Amino acid sequence: MNEIIIVKPEKCVGCNACVRSCPAPEANITRKLSDGRFITSVDPERCIACGACINACSHGARDYIDDTEDAMNAVLRDEKPIIMVMPEIKAAYPTKWKGILDWFRSKGCVLYDVSFGADICTWAHLRALENNQIGNIITQPCSAIVRYIELYQPKLLTNLSPIHSPVSCCVKYIKEYQRRDNPIAVLSACIAKKTEFAETGLVDFSITFRKMMEYFDRNDIRIAANPVDDYEYKFDDVQGALGSIYSRPGGMRDNLLAHAPDLAIATSEGTQKVYRDLEMYAKMPEQKHPQVYDVMSCEFGCNMGPASDSDQNAFDMMLVMRDVEQEARERRKTSTSMFRGTEDKLFRRFDEELNFNDFIRSYKPCKPSVVPSEAQLEPIFQSLGKETEAQRCLDCNACGYHTCREMATAIFRGLNTPDNCLVHAKTVMANGGGAGSADFSGVAGDCKQISEQLQQTAGEISESLESIEASASATGERAVMVNDLLRNVVAFCNGNPVMDEDSVKQLTGILETTISALGAFDENVSETNKSSEVIGSSIERMRGMLDSLNDSIAKISAK
Repeated sequence: MNEIIIVKPEKCVGCNACVRSCPAPEANITRKLSDGRFITSVDPERCIACGACINACSHGARDYIDDTEDAMNAVLRDEKPIIMVMPEIKAAYPTKWKGILDWFRSKGCVLYDVSFGADICTWAHLRALENNQIGNIITQPCSAIVRYIELYQPKLLTNLSPIHSPVSCCVKYIKEYQRRDNPIAVLSACIAKKTEFAETGLVDFSITFRKMMEYFDRNDIRIAANPVDDYEYKFDDVQGALGSIYSRPGGMRDNLLAHAPDLAIATSEGTQKVYRDLEMYAKMPEQKHPQVYDVMSCEFGCNMGPASDSDQNAFDMMLVMRDVEQEARERRKTSTSMFRGTEDKLFRRFDEELNFNDFIRSYKPCKPSVVPSEAQLEPIFQSLGKETEAQRCLDCNACGYHTCREMATAIFRGLNTPDNCLVHAKTVMANGGGAGSADFSGVAGDCKQISEQLQQTAGEISESLESIEASASATGERAVMVNDLLRNVVAFCNGNPVMDEDSVKQLTGILETTISALGAFDENVSETNKSSEVIGSSIERMRGMLDSLNDSIAKISAK
């Protein structure tokens, strides 16, 4: 799978919001850099491209890739691509959607309403249910849901509807029944559709609303406004009917119930809910499953998909969808005949013209990752400092995972690091450095002991210098200088009872100056011989102490 969700490392602050919002447990890889920062990247092979992390990231570190630039180049080259328009465009741009479509048409593009493909999708499901060609199903218009099941719940593929999504149904209709071979571009608010197009090979370009509007702004393209209460448009084929509400939560359910009100249908939406519900669905016996389980990754459906780039809020969009539904129902009433009870003419046309088997697709199951055993998780919990069961169930969610066990599993799979556990980090700080605290404590003890010895040795030198000063007037001036330097040593040691590496370097500088000054003494003055010997041996001891201290600091710095 090609990369879709991308990361801008310079903007990532390691807050784990992306991991926390992501329903795909193996999509994110967190690493600690040499400068101490944490960066979370994306594994495209395990990502479902739902876009939840983009909405969750407040630092602008997440973005996505689509085909807008390539599609626009095809438009400008006059390749006359077919633009497949998803119904959520009306909710996202109620005053501009017609102007957007008019711009594409002015460039020679052919326009199709994906709502028409949604009507085909509804028809195919109803006929399959009536003929017992499918059992209890999970709907699949949402590409992120399909990708999740393929990657993380492959046993649910037997429940996943074998019928193509609305956009793919529409493309199949164009290719198989209208014999068009123009390049095909889909205009939507969905990032994950690109995964569906990669698997089916039916669509050439995925254009998202956000990237499209950025393209218009970048190229100074002005879009004309349109009335907000008129939802009809002259597409190059039939405008969709009730399929135009597929983009809202429960849209497919409402389409099915309009034709078969006795169906048992359940719904679920939103990344923080639907994927947990799917896990529960997978554990349930088949007889407890609803006939149709209508699911969407986005909480407010495709209308507020991660690439919608709309200033409309959820209530605005619900109002638009209500008006769209009312308009579609009115058109359905005017086309209703008594053929097959209350079936409308559109479904009669489908029965006469379409072959059900043309709208069937297959899926690509992936082998699930190995689930670590308790024995394999044990050393990981130990590395996190989690000895007891209570510690292993803190589940603070700071790392981004719901439970400590999920975090330990991610570490086992190489997707995270113990340093990213907040509880572990706090424990390390509380212990003065964790596993390395004993080493730091040892160095601190060494520093204190050597500091005390340095003070004692400096005192011996000071006493010897006082003797030299009294007995050898020829060295008096030099002795005063050395005496001052050594008093500085004593003061320095008193002020730094526990030395770090910088303090040691400063002290070494003072002592080297002292040694240089002592070298100027007249070694032939017999009265100073004894004191000079004391000074020499004391300085050698100082050298040894400083070397020992430097070695200790170097060892701990290397860890």
